[in-house]
Amino acid sequence: MSLPMFTGLSAFPLTPLDEDGIDEGAFARLVARLAEAGVDSIAPLGSTGSYAYLQRTERARLTRLAVEAAQGVPVMVGIGALRTRDVLAHAHDAQAAGASAVLLAPVSYQLLTDDEVLSLYSDVTAELSVPLCVYDNPRTTQFAFSDDLHVAIAQLPHVRAIKLPGDGAAARIAGLRARVPESVALGVSGDWFAAEALRAGADVWFSVIGGLFPEPALAIARGEDVDLEPLWDLFRRYGGIRVVATAAVLRGFTGEPNLPRPLRPAPADEVGPVLDELGL
Repeated sequence: MSLPMFTGLSAFPLTPLDEDGIDEGAFARLVARLAEAGVDSIAPLGSTGSYAYLQRTERARLTRLAVEAAQGVPVMVGIGALRTRDVLAHAHDAQAAGASAVLLAPVSYQLLTDDEVLSLYSDVTAELSVPLCVYDNPRTTQFAFSDDLHVAIAQLPHVRAIKLPGDGAAARIAGLRARVPESVALGVSGDWFAAEALRAGADVWFSVIGGLFPEPALAIARGEDVDLEPLWDLFRRYGGIRVVATAAVLRGFTGEPNLPRPLRPAPADEVGPVLDELGL
């Protein structure tokens, strides 16, 4: 059986930051809003949380803040880094801060082989005491997991979820479900693919929009018909992190700027009318 935290909606909040530092107050408030909305888990320091742009001390501090602000809602923390040594350091920090689970993508500069990725997960899971979610995100890592590699990694200790890229997830779920342990949840990212994948049997939606506007995301996760296509169009054109960064400013959740340079937010004159149209 899947762990409860790997069902329903896993919300990925923004990390509001600029070149002078992190707005810890705004970050804590974002996390608290998600807990109050009733999301099933909160995932700071995912791609939307800019984990790859942050130093170890910043990531450890944000994890502690998230666990405190989450009010008992399970917190899953991204631990990806270029070197296994650094992944293990982030894993240690996350566990020490009280994270309920960790999220690991195979971050690289040199393109990784399947054997190298398998060895990464083997090395990390050998030192974990909390569940791990495999983060399959070829758009950012330039590494695409085969089903065979997912099956091999799913046999490792502490692996309890797989975060599949949205494109093709609905078609992959049935095949993977037959091959991975029952204890390993299968989830979807890529928000505009979520409804289809959930209908196809995905256990959990790892959601960008859920990290800022949890109410409509929760409705989708529960099977309700919510049309956010104008927002998904912006996501496809600009990327989810840039759109939610702009939306967070427009709705007063964060100050501006709120992304690490050289990233730039999506145009406010395009995001604003869509938020108004959708009532967000």
